Amino acid sequence: MKRLLLAACIGLAACAVSRAPRETATTLGSLEKKRVVVDRDAAVDSSRAAAIQAYRKFLDAAPRDRMRPEAMRRLGDLEIERARDGVAEGAGAREYRDAIRTYEDLLRAYPAYPGNDRVLYQLSHAYDQAGDLGRSLATLDRLVGQYPRSVYRDEAEFRRGELLFTLRRYAEAEQAYGVVIRKGSASAFYERALYMHGWSLFKQARLEEALPSFAAVLDRKLIGRDNGAALEDLPGLTRADRELTEDTFRVVSLSLINLQGADTVPKYFSTPPRRQYEFRVYQQLGELYLKQDRVADGAAVFNAFARRYPTHLQSPVLQSRAIQAYQQAGFTALALEAKKEFVGRYGVESEFHRINGELAYARVSPYVKTHIEELARHYHAVAQKGRKTEDYQEAARWYRAYVSSFPGDPHAPGLNFLLAESLFEDKRFATAAAEYERTAYDYPRHEKSADAGYAALLAYAQQEKQAKGDDLRVVRTRSVESALRFADANPGDARSAGVLTDAAEKLYANNDASSAAITARRVLALQPPAVPELRRTAWTVVAHVDFQQGAFDRSEKEYREALALTPRNSPTRAGLTDRLAASVYKQGEQARAAGQLRAAADHFLRVGTVAPNSPIRATAQYDAAAALIALKDWNAAAPVLEGFRRDYPGHPLQAEVPGKLAACYLESGQTLKAAGELEALSATGKDVALGRDSLWQAAGLYDKGGSERNAAAAYERYVRQYPRPLESAVEARYRLAEISRKEGRPQQRQAWSRELVEAEQKGGNERTDRTRYLGSLSALVMAEPLDEAYRDVRLVEPLKKNLKRKKDRLQQALQAYAIAADYGVSEAATTATYRTAELYNDFGKAMLDSQRPKRLSKDELEQYNVMLEEQAYPFEEKAIELHEINVRRVRSGIYDGWVKRSYTALGKLRPVRYAKAEKDEGVINALH
Repeated sequence: MKRLLLAACIGLAACAVSRAPRETATTLGSLEKKRVVVDRDAAVDSSRAAAIQAYRKFLDAAPRDRMRPEAMRRLGDLEIERARDGVAEGAGAREYRDAIRTYEDLLRAYPAYPGNDRVLYQLSHAYDQAGDLGRSLATLDRLVGQYPRSVYRDEAEFRRGELLFTLRRYAEAEQAYGVVIRKGSASAFYERALYMHGWSLFKQARLEEALPSFAAVLDRKLIGRDNGAALEDLPGLTRADRELTEDTFRVVSLSLINLQGADTVPKYFSTPPRRQYEFRVYQQLGELYLKQDRVADGAAVFNAFARRYPTHLQSPVLQSRAIQAYQQAGFTALALEAKKEFVGRYGVESEFHRINGELAYARVSPYVKTHIEELARHYHAVAQKGRKTEDYQEAARWYRAYVSSFPGDPHAPGLNFLLAESLFEDKRFATAAAEYERTAYDYPRHEKSADAGYAALLAYAQQEKQAKGDDLRVVRTRSVESALRFADANPGDARSAGVLTDAAEKLYANNDASSAAITARRVLALQPPAVPELRRTAWTVVAHVDFQQGAFDRSEKEYREALALTPRNSPTRAGLTDRLAASVYKQGEQARAAGQLRAAADHFLRVGTVAPNSPIRATAQYDAAAALIALKDWNAAAPVLEGFRRDYPGHPLQAEVPGKLAACYLESGQTLKAAGELEALSATGKDVALGRDSLWQAAGLYDKGGSERNAAAAYERYVRQYPRPLESAVEARYRLAEISRKEGRPQQRQAWSRELVEAEQKGGNERTDRTRYLGSLSALVMAEPLDEAYRDVRLVEPLKKNLKRKKDRLQQALQAYAIAADYGVSEAATTATYRTAELYNDFGKAMLDSQRPKRLSKDELEQYNVMLEEQAYPFEEKAIELHEINVRRVRSGIYDGWVKRSYTALGKLRPVRYAKAEKDEGVINALH
């Protein structure tokens, strides 16, 4: 019968233990040779439970059978399998204990059993799953000690390392992982062991020793497959490989930061194979610095790689990242120098271009173009502001670098035009004229061709004002040639008529402006006077010449004369009127350029008087307002802007009116009007950043102006419309909660506080010290009603029901305060700790003060009171423990009102120990 049971157990267990690492061949072989007689009517349940029962019956029935150790091992394996299934279904702890008991019995009874290495392996697993990590580790220690050649040795050492690491025994974990590493890549655990070996050293602050292990992991993942693409696009990397690689780079970067940063990299990553991915080490290190807001350090790392390997294909990418970091941080000077270095290193004539060829350079040239253009525009803008020759020269240098390096680029004509503009503004008119003409005529036709040709004429006109004698004649000759060239190239341009219209129109057509003006004035001097039509033409030519030369006060008078001779129904009247308006407008521009802003405003406003229907009137009115704003004459500027908005509703400049009106209102103390304009500006939707900033400022002004309802509406609109950036959205919710508090709306305050905490905790990398601070305060606000709800419950009959209600509300309040404390903000942490302690203390007191059951005898009442004291004591101890946590914060320099209250509370709870501390609070205040 014993043999029958054993055979049945073996048959039933055959698939149940299929997941076990291996079987003992000798034992199984001997079992298979056994001859077993089975009755025809005998049936054995094929389930695992039946097999376990059968093994147990066999072990009970055959205490001395030689098959007993094998049966015990199989029984343990079956119990392990059942436990695993139980865990999947939410149970299994008891089955693991059963397996542990079976394995331990086997090891005690049969210490020489050949399969004990497997038994120890399974026993360690059972301890681990049962949550007894210490015994699991001890069992693995025994396995590797007693069975150094076991097939489980590799995995056992790795699991030892994992357990030791979990237990923070990092030095021992390092040794365990080292055993696996020494076996080499033949081990299935080699790669993870390398990674964890590095972490074990890292946790011991042995950073330089950790780096080789991490580098070995990167070698396995990247050498031979790193083509410079993003990690997610590298061939052959699984998702797990990519995550391991990213985690390894992260810890490598942390290690390098704590060593010597980029200076440490060559020691570990500059070997020929590792150079395939060395750039990533610099890249990841630099990005980590940027995440830590160490912009200069991050950019230095990117630049370090570029300087070390100037011809490497990734060097321009990393150096561009450095430039981007400088720009985002507002380090303008550093960004400029970095761009200059970039252009010098990767320009058309660079070694990078020569070595890597055209295909590689095609990826770099857009960066070179962008940086040259940005440098040119930057120095041009600086020059226009400061009017310094050296700045204009620097701008011209970079414009020339662009057009000479990329002459066929579509942007070259436009930048050549700006080169000419910078020369003109620097009063280098001869050189400017040459560049204008090159822009106008040496490139295929482009949008600036006509403007450049006309600007050349203006440059020649400026030269004429300065030239004398033979030089003047040379300039005039060149000017005439350029004018004719302009007229030929731009026959349909409106300005061609202005260039060619002269007294004898032929002279003006040849662009001999001086001769044309002399001839026209001779026409005007004729006696008897010339016919009105001719005089009108003469005055028009004279006016045009003077206008072209910038004598706008004279051209205004001459256009008035021409208009006086023009019939009211003449089609030319509108043009002359516009010219008159332009003369007045240009006088405004001149006055503005000379810094005479009051005169400029007067001229701009005069346009509406001399030519009320002129299209230029709207622009003039707007410019008048701008001049008044520059004069800080806010009260005068506001009505002009209001009139502009009223009279020209469809004008393109209308979008700028709300912002300027807001400035006027704000500067003149009309806060709420300013807020209204900013709110209107935010609703335009053309510029998201402008809209966001305007709405934020509007909400703040409403708040400042005491219009809390409008402020609340603006803040709420801000939150809904601009959930990012996180810090501003969190700040807005906090203001909404505060407004609700002031208005006595506790439910709205709770709702905004709850929304703030939810948004802040989901903020990810956008979370800041400020958002965490506001989140902690809001979490405290969320805890207040829970605290009050708890205190509202009195422990009276029915006592059981009220005790449950009070406990439930206590847990809710404790959880709420825990959320506030978890933010790590000292103010919230001390508040939450104190209030949590007081909740525990109050609960203990409530139990002691609870209503006593009726009809208790004197002895029963005495026993009941003793029981209450025993149950209340742990709550008082917990309160003391939490108050002590608070007072220990004094060592870290934290001593606020809540810490002080904890001292006071401890003085009452433990007067012998803390009464003196209360007396010493003055000393503590002095120290902190």
